Amino acid sequence: MAQRGVQLERETFSCAICLDLLKDPVTIPCGHSYCMHCIKHHWDGELIHSCPQCRQSFTPRPVLLKSTMLAALVEELKKTGLQAAPADLCYAGAGDVTCDVCTGRKLRACKSCLQCVASYCDQHLQPHYDVAPLKKHKLVEPSKKLQENICSRHDEVKKLFCRTDQQSICYLCSVDEHKGHDTVSAAAERTERQRELEGSRLNIQQRIQDGEKEVKLLQQEVEAVNGSADKAVEDSEKTFTELIRLVEERSSDVKQQLRSQQEREVSGVRELQEKLEQEISELKRRDAELELLSHTEDHNQFLLSYPSSLPAPLSEATHSSSANIRPLSYFEDVTAALSAFRGKLQDVLREEWTHVSPTEVDVLLPAAEPASRAGFLKYSQEVTLDPNTANTWLLLSEGSRKATLMRQQQSYSSHPDRFIDCPQVLSREGLSGRCYWEVERRGGRVFVAVAYKNISRAGGESLFGFNDKSWSLDCDQNSFTFRYNSIKTLVSGPPSSRVGVYLDHRAGVLSFYSIVSETMTLLHRVQTTFTQPLHAGVWLRGTAEFCKLK
Repeated sequence: MAQRGVQLERETFSCAICLDLLKDPVTIPCGHSYCMHCIKHHWDGELIHSCPQCRQSFTPRPVLLKSTMLAALVEELKKTGLQAAPADLCYAGAGDVTCDVCTGRKLRACKSCLQCVASYCDQHLQPHYDVAPLKKHKLVEPSKKLQENICSRHDEVKKLFCRTDQQSICYLCSVDEHKGHDTVSAAAERTERQRELEGSRLNIQQRIQDGEKEVKLLQQEVEAVNGSADKAVEDSEKTFTELIRLVEERSSDVKQQLRSQQEREVSGVRELQEKLEQEISELKRRDAELELLSHTEDHNQFLLSYPSSLPAPLSEATHSSSANIRPLSYFEDVTAALSAFRGKLQDVLREEWTHVSPTEVDVLLPAAEPASRAGFLKYSQEVTLDPNTANTWLLLSEGSRKATLMRQQQSYSSHPDRFIDCPQVLSREGLSGRCYWEVERRGGRVFVAVAYKNISRAGGESLFGFNDKSWSLDCDQNSFTFRYNSIKTLVSGPPSSRVGVYLDHRAGVLSFYSIVSETMTLLHRVQTTFTQPLHAGVWLRGTAEFCKLK
């Protein structure tokens, strides 16, 4: 209660203009008191001198005399040690609408008056609640655009609207340059346009509802497509599994038949082979006997032994078997038949598959890009720069990961891959598949790029992004520009010293990211078709380093 009493006492002896304790207090004819300096400053330059609180006007300008009693009371109040400003005052900050009446440090306005064309804090707004004429004024939320309601030519409030010129005007404008025009009150025009606005909103809301219905239908279609595709995949797996099983069974049958035929053929040949071997053995024995007989010196003994020593003639079966031996091509007919079957099956797959394959669906959709930096790092690619491609004004360091533009040319040997006119360099590694790397830049402008190996090495057409063999992101101090084939695209994004590059070569996706701490912001994405392996590269006016990510 004591604190509340102190607050009331302070408000009683505070100036309604500066909101501080009264200094050299004066009381004007309406009875309100102000600091002498505050009320003088408030009236200076005004044609009509009125009270800032009750708006009562005075003619002529009142003579101001110091109120000695009020001054004494204020001094007495100061002795209590409570002269500091109340803690709960809401002073205006950056971006706030300030009170137009406050002097010194201004308070934050709580309302703006369209008739007064002024904004007020809680204390200076009070007369609009207490004084009858002010109660009729239109109060709105604090606005910084109140002066737009004042006619710059006549210094009057714009209360009319000219439909001919479609602009707000004051009363004097309606009888001057807008004379004869179709004019109405601003309130009437607002009412008309409010109806149009409501109609537009209803139309927009209806379109939103229709759009939401279409989105729902499309979602249902997506679910139907997914369900149908899942069922088709399941059925196709079953079908191919059955086909594979049938082929495997047929393969097993053919294998078994071939082995049985092999066993029969080999058995017959072995039997014939054994008969021949026995005959040969018998013939060898007979030949040895005849040789022994041929060396007999006794003629009578030779003649006695000769008739019984002659060998029997070879059997006809033996002679015929040797004539019926077939060439070594027993199973070529089976191989030929299987080859023909394979050809027919391939023809079926090629010709008939178009009736089965979902030709309008790209089943090789590119894999989605990672959603976090940790996901990108799974595809991190170590990049080192190729000294044979480095322009002679560039110095490579840090294991050929860092390039710096120098004031003196470097003593590189001559090489056909070296860039002649542009301070740029390519990586040793050819990039394909899914790759990710980061480039840290310092000291100046840098082009972060990818290019084919066969990019030109001389002339303006060799600059990254100025031909159809390279893609580059121009990284300036606080801006980015994408370039391809001399066509530039302005890119918006948070400035950063580190740029991430993601490549999905097969899918034809190339993306550039701004990296601030662990936050990645997409700057630009390219969707194209890459016909060769790519090489990372940089063009620079400062320093660029390919970061170690592992």
